[in-house]
Amino acid sequence: MTLARELHRIGPADNDRLSAVRVALSVAVPAVVLILIGRPDLMMYAVFGALTGMYGRNETHQLMLKHQAQAALVLVGGLAVGTFLSVNHIHSWGLILAATLFAGAGSLYADAVRLKPIGPFFGILALGACASVPTSVPFTTAVLIGAASAAFSILVGFAGWVRHRTWAARAARDVPVFRGQLRQSAMVHATRYVLAVSAAGTAGVLSGSGHPHWAMAAAAVPLAGADLPSRVNRGIHRIVGTFLGLVVVAVVLFPGPMSPLQYFPDHQAVVLAVVVVLCQFPTELFMARHYGWAMVFFTPVVLLIAQLAAPMDPGVLVLERAVETFVGAVIGIAVAVVVRAPGRLPVA
Repeated sequence: MTLARELHRIGPADNDRLSAVRVALSVAVPAVVLILIGRPDLMMYAVFGALTGMYGRNETHQLMLKHQAQAALVLVGGLAVGTFLSVNHIHSWGLILAATLFAGAGSLYADAVRLKPIGPFFGILALGACASVPTSVPFTTAVLIGAASAAFSILVGFAGWVRHRTWAARAARDVPVFRGQLRQSAMVHATRYVLAVSAAGTAGVLSGSGHPHWAMAAAAVPLAGADLPSRVNRGIHRIVGTFLGLVVVAVVLFPGPMSPLQYFPDHQAVVLAVVVVLCQFPTELFMARHYGWAMVFFTPVVLLIAQLAAPMDPGVLVLERAVETFVGAVIGIAVAVVVRAPGRLPVA
């Protein structure tokens, strides 16, 4: 009963609207620029860079600056690796190997610098998504778009300093010394990511899916929980939230009177880009309060930027996303249950 109540509980508000506005603005401005130059198909790189704005919520300006710079390394790093794989036509098993190594290294780095949102999930997602679509621009251009978008997100986060002019000279992030029990726990955490991502990717490839990276990303989601119950909750939130988000995607992409694409047939790419921007605000609004509701809106963001980059049959898109998410989340939950953190070290 406690687990069931936690699944439905929405956490208290914590200045969520301001953070949501920052992230939405970080996505909207690069999106508008790409629309104006006639390249909405490149929004994928801009959006993943703009997710830098999700980090450092409610920190002082200089701490947010540092935190977001650390997060940008994970996001742009994942984007760069994925784009490299796409440019060199490395798919399936090569993608699994790259994502697995990135997940392990990213987990250690995220734990060492205390990233929040916890873990390398968004970097893994960026890697898989960018690897799965043909790259229509040079490698350096794609990476520069992501890096510029990340830099703009950092600028938006730091902009409040201009108004308040507050600067805590000795402020420091609470990052404990990375050794002993902490290092051991971090190694176990990284092991979970390696096992979950590799197993989910293997399942995706063997199933014949064209998008094994969705399963790998879903497998990484539960592992960001602080303890076993929260990890199980996140896995369930991922499944249910994604399924509800797929309903939104179906409404937008499937022909019908409810689809906005039917009313702007000559500007469908622009319509999809606008929907992406609109969905980013509620994604961040709920991200810290209820992961399932956040996924309802984040699922359209991820799928529509992929559809802009490489259009595919909407029915196949929705079906494969549902299957891969379910398989990946179940694998992630299973790994979280089987691979437990070490107990406390004995006191001498």
